Amino acid sequence: MLSLTTRRLLVFCGLTLACTTSALAQSKTGPLTAADSDPITLGWMDGFPPSPDKLIMQPDSNFFSFPKMRWSVCHLRELLPTEQVSRGLGAPVPLEYALDGSIDAVSFLPIGSDSAITWEGSLAKNYTDGILIMHKGKVVYEYYSGCLSDAGKHAAMSMTKSATGLLAEILVAEGTLDDTARVSDIIPELSNSAFGSASVRQVMDMVTGLAYSENYADPNADIWAYSAAASPLPKPKNYTGPVGYFEYLQTVKPDGEHGDAFHYKTINTDTLGWIISRVTGQEITELLSERIWSRMGAEQDAYMTVDAKGVPFAGGGLSAGLRDMARFGQLVLNKGMINGKRLFPKAAIEHIQQGGDKAAFEKAGYQYLPGGSYRSMWWVFHNAHGAFAARGVHGQTVYVDPTAEMVIVRFASHPNAGNAAIDPTSLPAYQAVAEHLLKK
Repeated sequence: MLSLTTRRLLVFCGLTLACTTSALAQSKTGPLTAADSDPITLGWMDGFPPSPDKLIMQPDSNFFSFPKMRWSVCHLRELLPTEQVSRGLGAPVPLEYALDGSIDAVSFLPIGSDSAITWEGSLAKNYTDGILIMHKGKVVYEYYSGCLSDAGKHAAMSMTKSATGLLAEILVAEGTLDDTARVSDIIPELSNSAFGSASVRQVMDMVTGLAYSENYADPNADIWAYSAAASPLPKPKNYTGPVGYFEYLQTVKPDGEHGDAFHYKTINTDTLGWIISRVTGQEITELLSERIWSRMGAEQDAYMTVDAKGVPFAGGGLSAGLRDMARFGQLVLNKGMINGKRLFPKAAIEHIQQGGDKAAFEKAGYQYLPGGSYRSMWWVFHNAHGAFAARGVHGQTVYVDPTAEMVIVRFASHPNAGNAAIDPTSLPAYQAVAEHLLKK
């Protein structure tokens, strides 16, 4: 059995930055507050050199345990191998500002509470490292805390999935990728795996029937075998399993019927990344740079973690700057237009906005997403504003509200991985700000 510290590391570098840390964050008195766990206050990696008790480094393998993770989310490429997502050589296109000082005072009721809180009060409650709001193409709110500065980068975690899904939708809209095709027709290596009989669309919407468990409390769950395969660190001498994402995906067995139910499983996204690379002849990092990052006026390069064979982690490896993620969100809100240029067909976003199979999604039992769906690696709320979002563990969000012409981008390092701990505050907060902006 793998040691606990090894499993912590493998979850991060091999998969989804997900739920093992939520248990580690808890104690008899609960996790530290945002103020008490601030990485600057705690002095992580402070000094030349830092003192031994302030080090966060390899090979300790605990860099993603709370509260160390509040530093690590801004410093992943110092801990893991990465690949660049280039912004190109052109000058960045500055964002326009029209800051709204009244947003901090916007109040709302968290789900299940009878006590209102303010937008400003919600930031620390959700361990916010950075948040930016755009309204009608202009920045109306910008905030940084913890490890993140305006020049820094932060782990986007599973928001990476939405970037991968968008690339797939662009290829579908342009006719390069057939979403009705069987996966095995594109990747023959997957013919004998559960993915082989699925359609590309079923992979994109995560309605595949896979014998794969992401139960982090179970030391025998499939997640650990996948994580061990994907880890970029040297394998133990007695290791005989698959090496890298692609080798592992070939071993996945079927369970249930494709199309029957939504199951949030990161291996779908890494399969989609392989499909994209096979039909384009490019790695995800290259295609993301070519089609979006180098053309949207980005200020900074982004980067993605990779496995032992250099394959980018399409399911959760992206790190980027807050303002560049806002540009990405604005591009999505504008259905492919930014800075007066069309980067991709509007049909790509329209397909996402349609949403996925609500009945299949309902079977997953998301308490705070009633009536929602999942489409092309995006969460679709089907609310009155037609909102949809990229979401990642520990509080990452690109929230797109077409009715309010609003984009909210949040980076966070909440001690609980799952969004169920964050949604009761975040979702009504986003709606309250949208309604505030609609009145202006």
